[in-house]
Amino acid sequence: MLTVAAVPVVTAVPAAARAADPPSVVIDSSEAAPGVVRLAGRFTGAYDVSVVVNGERIERARVSDPDADDSGTWSYDLDTGAMDGEIEVYAKATAAETRYGTWSEPLTLRVDNPRARAPEVSISEPADGARLTRPTPVRIDVAGADVRSVRVRVNGGPWQRAAGARGRYVALVKPAEYGDVMASLEAEATDARGHVSRSASRYVAFGAAKKERPVPHRQDRAMWIWEKASYNLVLNPGSRRLLETVLPPGSTMYLGVDTYAGRDMIEDARPELRDLVAWAHRRGMKVHATVAGGTRPPYLGALSRYRDRAVGEMERVLDYNFSSKPAERFDGINVDIEPYSLPWFNSAKPDVQIQWLDTLRAMIARRDASGQPLLFGPAVPRWLDTSACCTDIPYGGTTRAMSEHIQDISDYIAIMDYRDQADGGVGIIAQAAGEIAYAERIGKPLSVVVGVETLDIATSGDPSSITFREEGRDALETELAKVYQAFSGRSAFAGVALHHYDSYRELPTIWGPSARWPEPPADSGPPTGVGSPPKAVAFDHATVDLTYGRARDDTEVDFYEVHRSAEPDFTPGPGTLAGRARGLTHTDAGLLPGTTYHYRIVPVDVAGHRGPASDPVTVTTGATGLRPMVVESMTVTLEGGAARVRLRVVDEETGRPVAATVRGRFTFSAGRYVTVTANADGWATATSEALKQPTGEVGFAGHRLTAAGHYWAGAYDRGRGVTVRW
Repeated sequence: MLTVAAVPVVTAVPAAARAADPPSVVIDSSEAAPGVVRLAGRFTGAYDVSVVVNGERIERARVSDPDADDSGTWSYDLDTGAMDGEIEVYAKATAAETRYGTWSEPLTLRVDNPRARAPEVSISEPADGARLTRPTPVRIDVAGADVRSVRVRVNGGPWQRAAGARGRYVALVKPAEYGDVMASLEAEATDARGHVSRSASRYVAFGAAKKERPVPHRQDRAMWIWEKASYNLVLNPGSRRLLETVLPPGSTMYLGVDTYAGRDMIEDARPELRDLVAWAHRRGMKVHATVAGGTRPPYLGALSRYRDRAVGEMERVLDYNFSSKPAERFDGINVDIEPYSLPWFNSAKPDVQIQWLDTLRAMIARRDASGQPLLFGPAVPRWLDTSACCTDIPYGGTTRAMSEHIQDISDYIAIMDYRDQADGGVGIIAQAAGEIAYAERIGKPLSVVVGVETLDIATSGDPSSITFREEGRDALETELAKVYQAFSGRSAFAGVALHHYDSYRELPTIWGPSARWPEPPADSGPPTGVGSPPKAVAFDHATVDLTYGRARDDTEVDFYEVHRSAEPDFTPGPGTLAGRARGLTHTDAGLLPGTTYHYRIVPVDVAGHRGPASDPVTVTTGATGLRPMVVESMTVTLEGGAARVRLRVVDEETGRPVAATVRGRFTFSAGRYVTVTANADGWATATSEALKQPTGEVGFAGHRLTAAGHYWAGAYDRGRGVTVRW
């Protein structure tokens, strides 16, 4: 039997953070039906409402805003058929003006669903830190009905069955079989319905094993490599030849190791991951596993409610290392939780800050218990030592800035020092100077990594001045030379890190006619087709979500072309190209309602070779009372040292002009985000920031088009991709 009770929880968000002033999103109601809870609410001064479910996933809500005034209602049907226990739910939206997130108060659902209840398993003996010199029983406690098997493994080795019944089980471990090593003990329980649960790890010493302490190392030209690319490096060995074109020997990889597209590289691709790490070590490189908080979105992992998830992420890396040979082990762990993205981070000072520090300390404690010499380094924003939210934080008997507390407990920090100039009061050098001085004061050499940004982020809430996307690689190197000169000889300076691999590969020397990119490695042929056929699901009247399997190549599958047609047996070509995806998912937006579409996926490698097209998949969009509107034409010109865009918005069916609000940003050599109004004739114009580069290229990308009674059918825009070069 499944029952659901909804209980609003207001203590998690302080009163100051619960103000109903715009922008806001709220959960008004929850109605339970068998297996489903319908959540509903309102939003003001915002758009793109989503639901965060128990820190496990983020789901889009269905939104109604017929007046196009960024205020309306939303709903979401939460399937609780596979859930049990206490489920925390938030509504989250994007503020219309700032494009930052705004959150609701949490709602707690209490789900009584015995069929979804997994066993609870824990190791009661031996204790963490025990030294085992003779055969020792490992005792496991299991709570749950119909438990069919309980197993134990040592250092990621083969599972061995534990004996017992009625919640108490035991397995014998023989330290002499492993030698004088530090070891991890893991337990696993499976019930009759196939639910599998893992215990937290226990770390013990076998024989005369001794713990090791981490030794700091230089991390210059470190690079964040997120899962869309990291899984290629693990599962497609030829991808490493592409990595070599931008990451020199002796540098450091911050390798994303989260689960992706149904795979878990740490657990079910260990041989391939070991091969990658060993390859990097042969090139003189270091490899740090990059983890977040074990939640989605990741910054919830800083909160005490989800701390066990963050600690579990730490243990995943530690247990992988124990299962691997020394040359195959990670050298460090880079932690990217970023709880300051939560809107109550400021108003709840110092509560969330202290929770974050406690989470980091708990993760470090697991490293210390394991005795492994991994460097522990959180990524931190550049303002963590100066912003009002983060100064004067009481912790551990002292009151300091957050950056100093984190430096006190960590081996290194990677400053997200995201600015596109080295000099000046808000430049890269000034923003890192305080952390470097503090590290030297407390005697931590090679403990400050200065990170810079190359990502295209202009549609976020941050200004375009934080990234080198507009300036290009030559300007990046010019500014980094100043950083090296400023910090040369500083003992705490560990080098520069680049965010991130994919965006750095796409960064030319400078935009425009003289643009140059890194030369890709030689490639002998096209990629394979996708590993599994595409699946397509219509989310609403204008949006289709696609998923597909990984293709393979002798170098790298650079992206996947998504082709769309109204014809079922179409041949992919330039006229059917609907988009390009770096990863294994794609959302095709701006479609027409009640329309049947056919999709095919074509992998393309870094040499431009196109693999075979997938079989087609068919989907039909939903209905709506809104009318589609499109950009009928668009031009971009140079005027007075800036770029000027002129575009016209019309009704897609009638061609009549629509007075719409146009939000978008300039691209390539520019990055300014603008909001303008199309007049009664449908025309709108906007101007970029001043263009200072000697050569360049500028385009314009619409972000949101809104008008009462209409929605933006952007897939049918004309004039997309228009740029001006000089």
